[in-house]
Amino acid sequence: MDYKVMTDGAISEEVGNRIKKLRLRQNITQEEIAQRTMISLTSIKALEKGKGKLSTIIAVLRELNALDDLDAFLPEPGISPLQLAKMQGKQRQRAGRKPEQTSKAKETPEW
Repeated sequence: MDYKVMTDGAISEEVGNRIKKLRLRQNITQEEIAQRTMISLTSIKALEKGKGKLSTIIAVLRELNALDDLDAFLPEPGISPLQLAKMQGKQRQRAGRKPEQTSKAKETPEW
């Protein structure tokens, strides 16, 4: 599927359709998923039409045991080779002094 040529609405509808197919594959009704997630039936129906909120998507995916699929959807960005090259040889070797320690050492005791 070429998402670059699709409108935002069409992509939202596709996400909703995929969530619906996942729910049906597990033989779960909209009412059941609404009860399990404590989200209104209206919100579940809207989600499956492509008009759901991100928090609703997350709750439904959690209930359908599909949260791990988010890694394929949006993978963790890695360190670029340029950033990695800049970091070479500049790794911290020790911790620095905290500002509080140096200011306390200069104060004279109160006795």
